[in-house]
Amino acid sequence: MDCRLDGKVALVTGASRGIGLAIAAAYARAGASVLLSSRKDDALREAAGTIEAAPGVEVATFAANAGDPDAAAACVAHCVERFGRLDILVNNAATNPYLGPMIDIDLPRLDKTYDVNLRGAFVWTQEAWRRSMQDNGGVVLNISSIGGLSVETSIGHYNVTKAALIHLTRSLAADLAPGVRVVAICPGLVKTDMARALWEPNEEGVAGMVPLRRLGEPQDIADAAVFLASDRASWITGTTLVVDGGMLL
Repeated sequence: MDCRLDGKVALVTGASRGIGLAIAAAYARAGASVLLSSRKDDALREAAGTIEAAPGVEVATFAANAGDPDAAAACVAHCVERFGRLDILVNNAATNPYLGPMIDIDLPRLDKTYDVNLRGAFVWTQEAWRRSMQDNGGVVLNISSIGGLSVETSIGHYNVTKAALIHLTRSLAADLAPGVRVVAICPGLVKTDMARALWEPNEEGVAGMVPLRRLGEPQDIADAAVFLASDRASWITGTTLVVDGGMLL
């Protein structure tokens, strides 16, 4: 099945590494022009330099903190001004500044997690809708987590925000239909820097508990992201695709 994104414009948050970079690169190979966004401009430029895009495809960068509404507005406006439209928004940026029992989290870190993981996804979607998708249609892809479908005591509040993101996906899908599709992916344990503390000390042992006997790679999520953003998925909205090697089993 050939999933192409030719002529589309995509904006990916948290795109300087890990899952976000893998999605941005996959979109560029599939024919979409891509704007990469994350907090640090130097990291973004380095990431963009690693992407091998399809002929005629442009890859650009714009530094923005995903939890800052003003930065979100500026980034989306820049995307529309530069490319003329925004067809695909990937809300990938996330943070988890606290590890431990949820009951002990302090309010500043609780608020930061919420601001980036949930409020941020809403604000970026709102900006994309107002500046382009309301008139031109599009796809919003939220990167949630299997933590939003299960319980893990060491990252409880992170998982609460990811569970809320799943419901936000459903609510926005109802609100923005029929012109805009809103979908989500719930990755399992993927080998990224953000998740390093969960897999690096005992990768072989952790992988042995996964039915497919390996941890995820960013490309596993990127492949699903290309399909969901493409016309091959044109009758899919409001749903969440679990990509976890069977971990939830």
